[in-house]
Amino acid sequence: MAGVFDRLVGQDVVEAELTAAATAARAGVVSGAMTHSWLFTGPPGSGRSVAALCFAAALQCTDPDIVGCGHCHACTTTMAGTHGDVRRIIPEGLSISTKEMRAIVQIAARRPSTGRWQVVVVEDADRLTEGAANALLKVVEEPPDRTVFLLCAPTVDPEDISVTLRSRCRHVHLVTPSVPAIAQVLRERDQLDAKTADWAAAVSGGHVGRARRLATDEDARTRRQRALALVGATERPGAAYAAADALVKSADDEAKLMSSDRDDRERDELATALGAGGTGKGAASATRGSAGILKELERRQKSRATRTGRDALDRALIDVAGMYRDALAMRFAGRGATITLTHPDMAAEITDLATNVRPEGLLRSIDAVLACREALDLNVKPRFAVAAMVATLIAARST
Repeated sequence: MAGVFDRLVGQDVVEAELTAAATAARAGVVSGAMTHSWLFTGPPGSGRSVAALCFAAALQCTDPDIVGCGHCHACTTTMAGTHGDVRRIIPEGLSISTKEMRAIVQIAARRPSTGRWQVVVVEDADRLTEGAANALLKVVEEPPDRTVFLLCAPTVDPEDISVTLRSRCRHVHLVTPSVPAIAQVLRERDQLDAKTADWAAAVSGGHVGRARRLATDEDARTRRQRALALVGATERPGAAYAAADALVKSADDEAKLMSSDRDDRERDELATALGAGGTGKGAASATRGSAGILKELERRQKSRATRTGRDALDRALIDVAGMYRDALAMRFAGRGATITLTHPDMAAEITDLATNVRPEGLLRSIDAVLACREALDLNVKPRFAVAAMVATLIAARST
C-alpha cells in the first residue's frame, strides 16, 4: 500500500529528507532528539502544505516497519484532518490574527493525548500578522518537548516570513514539479486520458491542483480563457476595459459560488446553537445578545470571500503574465530554438504578440501585471487595480 509521501509530486529529495527525519524522531522520541520547528517553502502548487501534512502523519505513524505507512489509524486521521494531536491553521481571511495564534499556542503547550507528538501545521505562514508571528516566535524559541511546528510559506524572503522566525526553523524547499510528473499523476491517480492529462499538465504552470481543476472542471477552463483573452483585447481600448471588468466579475462570482453553501450552513448552525426555533423557557434568553456573535460571523465570512476572490483574480493575473513572458521568450529566442511555453495551446496568439509588440513593451506589460498583484496585496480595490494595469498594457503596445 502506498505511503503518505506518495502524495508528493516530483519531490524525491524532500521525501528522502522527511522520511529520514521522521525515522530519527521515532528512534529518539524518548530523549526528545527532534527538530521542533520546520519551514516548508516552494512555489504555488509545489505541495509545501501537502509535504508538511505528510511529515505530520509520518511523525504520528504507528506502523512498526514503515514510517508514514499511509494505512494506520494515525496516518489516515492525520491526512483526513481528524487526528487529535495534529492541528492545521488554514487562514480563511486575509491574515492569521494574534488571537488565533495565541489560542493555538496554548493548545500546543499540552502533551499529546494519543499521538507521539503535538503537531501544529501553519499553512500560509506568510499571512501571519506581526503580532501573530511574535506570539508564535515565543513558543518556537522555547518549544515544549513533544510539540512540533510545521510552517508553510512561499519563500524565505522577509516579506513572507520574519527573519527571526525563519532562523529558528529547519528549512525544506520544494521545487516546481515537472510537466511529465504532473501528467503521470493525472493519468494514474485521477484516471484521466493521456491527451487531457498532458494538456492540463502543460498549461498548469507546475501547479498540481490547478492541473487537476483544468482537466476536470469546464468552468476553470472557461475562466482561464477569459483571462488570456484580455491580452488580445488590449489592441482595442474599449474591449480591453470591458474584458478587465469581466475578469474582476468572474473572480467575484467564483468567490460567491465557493462561499455561498458554506456561509448558509454556518448561519444555520449558529442559529440552531443560539436556540432559534426553540419554544422552551430559555429560548428567549438564549438568543438575547446574539447580535455580536452574528456580526462576527458575517465579518469572518466577508473576509473569507474577499480572500477567495483575490486568490481567483491572482491566478488570472499569473496567466496573463505568462502570455507576455512567452512572447518575450519567443522574441529573444534564436532561430530554430526550442521554447517551453507557459501556454503552449496559445502558440498562435503568442507569436502574434511577439511580432507586434516590442521587447520594451513586453517587459513593461509584465511589470504592470506584477504591480497589479502587489496593489491587490495592499488592499487596492480590484476594479481600480486591474483598470490601471490595462491602461499600461494598452500603452505598452505602442512602446
